[in-house]
Amino acid sequence: MPYLQLDVPNHYPAALKQDLAQRMGAQFAALMQTTPDLVNVAFRELGEGGVWNTGDGAPVPAAMLTLAIRRGRSAEQRERLAEALHTTVTEALGLDPVSLTIEFSYHAGDDIYKKRNIDGVLRGALGRDWTPGEAERSLLDTLEEEVRESGPAE
Repeated sequence: MPYLQLDVPNHYPAALKQDLAQRMGAQFAALMQTTPDLVNVAFRELGEGGVWNTGDGAPVPAAMLTLAIRRGRSAEQRERLAEALHTTVTEALGLDPVSLTIEFSYHAGDDIYKKRNIDGVLRGALGRDWTPGEAERSLLDTLEEEVRESGPAE
């Protein structure tokens, strides 16, 4: 449900991206009080000249991390996450720390739809708004239980 999309002006090995995605998901879950099974991470490797910051003077290479999340977290919580992800991403990818900007976009929980295999049947449900209790019980497990209680798929 959270979607962390990183636009970068370089290309990286798959193993590095896989490790970085795992670390980003774990950080997101810990700091945003949820579970890592909800987190999706995308690397958009736009290559040289693919991302620019148009500050004073000539544009300079840049990177952008967009975090699409469900509403409900405090500004302090989001700032802690941004700081942690900024450090993790710039160090792992060797980016100039000044080049990376992080932006949040917010969604209601029911703006998101997810499917899971439940008792051998592919079933889907809309998400729910975030609550701090997700750190203890996965939202996907809660949704799975609700789907089971609603009866068999048609």
